[in-house]
Amino acid sequence: MAAPQRGWDRNFQEQQPTEPIPPVAPEPEERPVVNAGRLWAGGFGTAVVAALVALVGILLVRGVLGIHILSPSDAGAYGDATTTTYAFGAFAVAILATAAVHLLLLLMPRPMSFFNWIMLLVVAVGVLIPFTVSAEPASQIATAAINLVIGMCIMSLLNSVAGIATRVGRIVHEDGTL
Repeated sequence: MAAPQRGWDRNFQEQQPTEPIPPVAPEPEERPVVNAGRLWAGGFGTAVVAALVALVGILLVRGVLGIHILSPSDAGAYGDATTTTYAFGAFAVAILATAAVHLLLLLMPRPMSFFNWIMLLVVAVGVLIPFTVSAEPASQIATAAINLVIGMCIMSLLNSVAGIATRVGRIVHEDGTL
């Protein structure tokens, strides 16, 4: 006659353990701890870089390539106040993206996956918008390219900043348990 499996009798009923089983301690809940100062300092730096990318992109397209975007052709390589507004817009988008990263880090599982998807879709909108207005195809393509570079700049820098500004920590509950 074959021996029954350990823990089970011949009638396949569970046997009582001979030794008491120690209670299993719950795994501590691990959540990212966000260093907000570091995150926002990096977000501000990202915003400055994004504004400068917009400015360099416009100077390249208008001054070097001779494609007139954002202002009339007689406005020169810099353009007009619209160029400044465009650079400030890139700055503002980077600040909003930093706020989104901060919120996602605090509330979401796999926050950077959500952030990357959000940014990719925002960049897609930025690339497609120039093609919805009537303008020369060269201007549309140049504006879309600048928007793409600005978006990728913001996304890549904030991914790095978020990685540096967070660490995994254990949450201590009100009763003192981890």
